Amino acid sequence: MPLHLTKVAFGATSLDDLVNRVAARAMNGEVRMTTRFLPKRHEEIIGGGSLYWIIRHQLVGRAAIKRFDPTPEGRMDIVLEAKVIPVRPQPRRAHQGWRYLDAADAPEDLGGLIGADRDDLPAPLLRELALLALI
Repeated sequence: MPLHLTKVAFGATSLDDLVNRVAARAMNGEVRMTTRFLPKRHEEIIGGGSLYWIIRHQLVGRAAIKRFDPTPEGRMDIVLEAKVIPVRPQPRRAHQGWRYLDAADAPEDLGGLIGADRDDLPAPLLRELALLALI
């Protein structure tokens, strides 16, 4: 089972805002996030791991991790697919940097649960239902 990362989507106010930010930074279907160090467990992440985004203390979406590339400055780029997949909102405390997330603890994608286009329920309602542990 793949290992995942979590990260706060700093400055993003909603899932739609995050989707727009990722789309604006996309180049050739990829988005790069620079970090200081290569994750120690990077081999467990490659080949199925994702970066799960935290907005307002909830995991709300994920982007598949393609690879890790070194930068000329000695840092590492986490190379992501330029597509944010909405997930079932799950409470998560904010933190600095990234943290590991086991596959067994990762939330389900919303695609099969509420329709691929998420038009069935608005995001604020999904957030409230998740806070009440109803979804």
